[in-house]
Amino acid sequence: MFLKERKSGHLIEVLDLESLIDPNVDRFRGRYNYGEDLPDPQDFAKADVVFPSGEPLPRCWVDVHYRDDELRH
Repeated sequence: MFLKERKSGHLIEVLDLESLIDPNVDRFRGRYNYGEDLPDPQDFAKADVVFPSGEPLPRCWVDVHYRDDELRH
């Protein structure tokens, strides 16, 4: 899976999908996908990435309390 860095527009290959979809974790492991040699993996903040289409990450991936209002009813 690839995401796009908001500031630079560079693609990032997601190496740890579990941390990406876990709302309790605010970073995931990945690496930039450009150049002939792939860079070393590093941590990226979920707040700094979007899908390649420009859509934000689903709220359930970034906010552990995304359903709190529904549960109170």
